Amino acid sequence: MKLVRKDLEKDNAGQVTLIPEEPEDMWHTYNLLQVGDSLRASTIRKVQTESATGSVGSNRIRTTLTLCVEAIDFDSQACQLRVKGTNIQENEYVKMGAYHTIELEPNRQFTLAKKQWDSVVLERIEQACDPAWSADVAAVVMQEGLAHVCLVTPSMTLTRAKVEVNIPRKRKGNCSQHDRALERFYEQVVQAIQRHINFEVVKCVLVASPGFVREQFCDYMFQQAVKTDNKLLLENRSKFLQVHSSSGHKYALKEALCDPAVASRLSDTKAAGEVKALDDFYKMLQHEPDRAFYGLKHVEKANEAMAIDTLLISDELFRHQDVATRARYVKLVDSVRENMGTVRIFSSLHVSGEQLGQLTGVAAILRFPVAELSDQEDESSSEED
Repeated sequence: MKLVRKDLEKDNAGQVTLIPEEPEDMWHTYNLLQVGDSLRASTIRKVQTESATGSVGSNRIRTTLTLCVEAIDFDSQACQLRVKGTNIQENEYVKMGAYHTIELEPNRQFTLAKKQWDSVVLERIEQACDPAWSADVAAVVMQEGLAHVCLVTPSMTLTRAKVEVNIPRKRKGNCSQHDRALERFYEQVVQAIQRHINFEVVKCVLVASPGFVREQFCDYMFQQAVKTDNKLLLENRSKFLQVHSSSGHKYALKEALCDPAVASRLSDTKAAGEVKALDDFYKMLQHEPDRAFYGLKHVEKANEAMAIDTLLISDELFRHQDVATRARYVKLVDSVRENMGTVRIFSSLHVSGEQLGQLTGVAAILRFPVAELSDQEDESSSEED
């Protein structure tokens, strides 16, 4: 993402002009947009024209519109963003108040105006415009007969290919059917890797599986690469890292990212930091439950006691349509930072963000134990009795 211009007033109202450069920038833009904002961008509109003879024709004309945002639609697989709203600025082709849908395009600038730019939104712009922030990782999570080829960016986990092949069991004295099916499966996974992984961008490819599947697959892949003189795979052999996972399903990627060997290799990526924070939370919940809270009420109570060391919060909560609810989450983030706590904003499109979403989307690791909220409620109710 490229920041062209930023004009903010003292009361944090104002506008920002940005140019999305990569598909992932559409995800950042989706998180910046809210209903009620005004968006100015180039778009195509079908316009009816009447000639001197009275015949009516229609042309597609490129024009620049300013919309008051009413609905936002994001396609995570295609990384496409459509914004629907009403026109709020005079235009020769579109009447005031007329509805239009803008599809934001890569490398075309747009201007976003808000009545209030809060700290979470401004931080996201900083992250999106920082090129060092995207150290990309690819992963192949597999078991016999099933594989997922994923791209792990700082903001999301994208499943680029799913390979499923029915593999018959080994039979006594006859393994040929099993071996042939397995070879066919490995070949399809190799093709998916070559098709979907850009080795110029990707720094590391995780190959995760239970048992010996990953070793057998890597042996097969590089033997075939030598036979066919596949320079792409041979030159990038050092980028492949074999790790353990419990299955070939997408959710097993979290286990692969938790592996210490992977963590050291991916130390500069945001994804690894998120996974570690969530792992630390689960460990704390198991061993010292008084120092691990989740749910907004419990976390706010811990924050009042200045007890939060690390706040884990999903970016999904900041897309809440209710302004008061969103402001409550922003206030919590600002307060934790003021009290010298660490804030980790998880992407809801990441495997770690999906897991945090199952824990209400907000959790905290505390500096010191705080009495459970439920305990205090029980005490107050018993006093009333």
